Amino acid sequence: MARRGAMLPDLELEALRKTTDVADIADRIDRRLTRFMSAYGVLMLRLALGTVFVWFGALKVVNRSPVSNLISNTVYWLPAKVFVPFLGLWEIAVGLGLLLGVALRLTLFLFWVQMAGTFLVLARKPAVAFQSGNPLLLTQTGEFVIKNLVLVTAGIVIGGSIRRRRPTL
Repeated sequence: MARRGAMLPDLELEALRKTTDVADIADRIDRRLTRFMSAYGVLMLRLALGTVFVWFGALKVVNRSPVSNLISNTVYWLPAKVFVPFLGLWEIAVGLGLLLGVALRLTLFLFWVQMAGTFLVLARKPAVAFQSGNPLLLTQTGEFVIKNLVLVTAGIVIGGSIRRRRPTL
């Protein structure tokens, strides 16, 4: 019985080899990239989330946050001059916990409490979050709040990795 390749004309056989070589190279690159993402993805996610929390928290502490009015109007029963900087310090603590990878269970608890608070806007100030009261039509503020679903999910991924810690800085 003739070999399969022997039945193909030389040009077709060479094209098949090149296709296989390209596929093998692509597969090796894909394997390396996915190994890198698997090894460092959670660490990078933790560092990115930590950076955002420190940054946004610092803006609140120095009274330069663009969401200070939104916060004070949503949590109107607390004095804004006290609550907004307090929230900023809370966010900085969460951010530092994420950046340093210390006390992650406590850090994530504080993170989820803060995240839950961000959704108060949807319940307490729906006119600010939804166009004409329609929950499918978000305002700019509504989009700002809803994107926190991605941050919550990032926290879940980080929390799910606590028992199988990856490389840390």
